[in-house]
Amino acid sequence: VQLQASGGGLVQAGGSLRLSCAASGRTASSYSMGWFRQAPGKEREFVSVISVSGINTNYADSVKDRFTISRDNAKGTAFLQMNSLKPEDTAVYYCAASTNYGRSQAIFRYWGQGTLVTVSS
Repeated sequence: VQLQASGGGLVQAGGSLRLSCAASGRTASSYSMGWFRQAPGKEREFVSVISVSGINTNYADSVKDRFTISRDNAKGTAFLQMNSLKPEDTAVYYCAASTNYGRSQAIFRYWGQGTLVTVSS
């Protein structure tokens, strides 16, 4: 599975962005999809995950009620809608695919290249 993340950019605090993760490959829709982020000088951290069916989702406390993860299996694409953005959301955002459902980076075998989100104050 190959993953291509897009949708990052510069936005003012309080604004919104929608990230996309296009998955290629015959079995792309068979994977749980996750989003992670890495801020400057910090380790990469979990943001959100969605199950294969889309029924189950999970969020980091820091983004809960502001971010929404979704997927379109027909198009092999996962999304991360980010609202009420804060300067501390500034990071490179990575999408990842896993045959399991969870929050740990260790279970995600496939990773996209990352897309930069910058939130100005």
